Amino acid sequence: MYHIKMSTTATIVLAALAAPLAAQEPQCAMPDPNATAACNTAVDAMRAFHPLAGMIVSGGNPVLGTSGSLGGIGHLTITARVNAIKASLPNPDSASQSRVPSSFHGAIPAPLVEAALGLVRGRGGFLSVDALGSAVVLPTSRVSGLSVDSNAAHIGGAALGIGYGARVGILGGTFPIPALSVSWMHRTLPRIQYGNLGPAFGTGDQFEFSMDLKADNYRAVASWKFVLVDLAAGLGVDHYSSSATSISFHDNPLSPGNVRTVVINPSSTREVAFVNGGLSLAALKLVAELGFQTGKDQHFTTNFSNFDPKAGHVFGGVGLRFGF
Repeated sequence: MYHIKMSTTATIVLAALAAPLAAQEPQCAMPDPNATAACNTAVDAMRAFHPLAGMIVSGGNPVLGTSGSLGGIGHLTITARVNAIKASLPNPDSASQSRVPSSFHGAIPAPLVEAALGLVRGRGGFLSVDALGSAVVLPTSRVSGLSVDSNAAHIGGAALGIGYGARVGILGGTFPIPALSVSWMHRTLPRIQYGNLGPAFGTGDQFEFSMDLKADNYRAVASWKFVLVDLAAGLGVDHYSSSATSISFHDNPLSPGNVRTVVINPSSTREVAFVNGGLSLAALKLVAELGFQTGKDQHFTTNFSNFDPKAGHVFGGVGLRFGF
């Protein structure tokens, strides 16, 4: 019995010690501890930023302030909005510190133009169909070290992403019964880069990474329409993915200019909840959104200052909507 108890205890201790090691990116195992730290910090930073970037370009409601269908062919709405979410990015020249400080800590905004076009009227709102489209501009100048790839779609120094999808009506809505719809949007963000690796070990930043982004947004939204005010609330699930995300760092202090590149394909899923409000201003509506994206423990090896990668995040948006 004593032997069995000791074996069980040893197993628990070994499992606890092995957990942090298992969380590390296997490709980051380097002979030099500074190179390993730079690689792991870059991997964790990218994975922490990944769902935040997805939320910035996605937002909550694909047609801000409403869920009711447009009423078939000939009906169109256009919304100019700005999304924002609070984010923190680690300092790329401080990867070897025990608690990696932030080089940026604040709200990152992203202007969007979104459109909805009526296709099918349906019966009383049931099985009505609207086509959805969007274009997002992600400014990079606000965050030091963030830039858009020269070969990616961009406007000046801002990354240009596009989106498309559809919304299907379930209920037309007659107060107090809300209008109800479900939707799907596919959005993309071209390749952006964070950090600027120095020419040799110990110079410039300790890592850099580049990533693109694809987001699939699934939403269920209910809304109520009053004389001058629109209200809406919804729930959703987002799936974010990137292809060939590259992380670069110097892997040997004795070989200046010797750069190692690690390639990973991150993906993440988050749940969202949001509320909208709209106020009629003649032909325009002033619309706003407040939402929450759930967090998830990704078992990072890096300790970040001023940022909890497991926490959820509040996001918001404001815009003007025109329709006919």
